[in-house]
Amino acid sequence: MDTVEQIGQRALIVEGGAMRGVFSCGVLDYFLEQDFSAFDSFWGVSAGASNLAAFLANMPKRNLKIYLDYSRRKEFINLPQYIRGGDLMDLDWMWQITLDELGIDKSALNADPRPFFLVVTRQNTGRAEYLTPNTDLLAETMKASSALPIMYRQGVELDGIRYVDGGVADALPVAEAIRRGATRIMVLRSRPASYRKSNDKFKPLLKYLLRDTPNLITPMLTRSQRYNQSLELIANPPVGVEIVQICPPENFKLKRLSRDVRSLEMAYQLGFEAGKSAIKQWLKS
Repeated sequence: MDTVEQIGQRALIVEGGAMRGVFSCGVLDYFLEQDFSAFDSFWGVSAGASNLAAFLANMPKRNLKIYLDYSRRKEFINLPQYIRGGDLMDLDWMWQITLDELGIDKSALNADPRPFFLVVTRQNTGRAEYLTPNTDLLAETMKASSALPIMYRQGVELDGIRYVDGGVADALPVAEAIRRGATRIMVLRSRPASYRKSNDKFKPLLKYLLRDTPNLITPMLTRSQRYNQSLELIANPPVGVEIVQICPPENFKLKRLSRDVRSLEMAYQLGFEAGKSAIKQWLKS
């Protein structure tokens, strides 16, 4: 095994899900309040990667401000811009303004030696990659992990290679964490435990919208299969592997692009409360 493979036994994985990520934001803020960080590696996808960055930078409530304010501004979800050929989700604006106004503590990130994997999907292959960027490349890599095809048209270029949202290829990187040696894993979900992803209902439209990135068509059309396989792995891990799954309650109905402040605040509070049981489950297991 090379050094990248030797990640230690205890891994924390945080799912994406756009605005639903406010739940895991609450969980991680509770962890910060309790000074709980009993993990050897961290794995974030899309919004989950952004939440983990704030956690590792020791910046409680940073991302809550993003969910309650910046994500709700007209500059972020911009339908007129999309109709004119631009992006529906203006990630460039989002990353620039939040870094300018909220910052990110690079010194705290640099001081933590534990690997932080950001899951991205390579645009020209449709395959997942697990990047561990330095702090100077962290913001662009987080943007790449959140660059949902169609909503953000071009993807994000890193070292001459274009990437899109990590959830396209591997929304729940449990198998990869196990492959690299993790045997105790906590997964912070953005969906209730009973949720299963259904097949895409608009396949012809999806194929048309992805015509300029043909290598993403198959991965996008088969997301549900990989997602549900990951859930099966979480429910039935290999011998010697223990997985603790922290999910929103079954009545959790938050929409992917919700802008309702009250709903977002309630989801955050649900996550904050779930953080308490998450720590108890981890310590007793």
